[in-house]
Amino acid sequence: MKAVAVDLDALGDTRPLWRDFLDDAARRFAAISPLEPATLPEDRGAAAAELDRWAEAGVGDWRGALERFAEDRAPVYLRPSAEASAALRGLAAGGITVGVFTDAPEPLARVALSHLGAERRVEALETGEGARERLVARLGDDVVVAATLDDLATIKVDG
Repeated sequence: MKAVAVDLDALGDTRPLWRDFLDDAARRFAAISPLEPATLPEDRGAAAAELDRWAEAGVGDWRGALERFAEDRAPVYLRPSAEASAALRGLAAGGITVGVFTDAPEPLARVALSHLGAERRVEALETGEGARERLVARLGDDVVVAATLDDLATIKVDG
């Protein structure tokens, strides 16, 4: 194994933060352009494409709003995991390249990685639709995928 591709939500569940951002954005921008969060696709990459179309209706930079929202509220939603941190340290010590993938938009992913204390151990990040496939291709052969914290915690470094 040369690399590990980790689902961001294995490090910390970002979905509640995402849902609350959507609710906040729908309230804040209702007068400009209505948004019904419940009608957005569950896949956040596909939802981002819908939000891009919504932004064209005059809402503006929803990604910047997401980044500010996430920075302000990450401590409420995301707690660093000792188990995840130990696993990432072990991989780094073993010379394993760590990449993270998520269907979440990049601003949310970057804030989450930083808040979870994982940013400095992650060498590659892919976000949006098809992120997992892009990351696996980017990391090359001999990649292990960790979709959950249990998957991450059970990875053994050779040597």
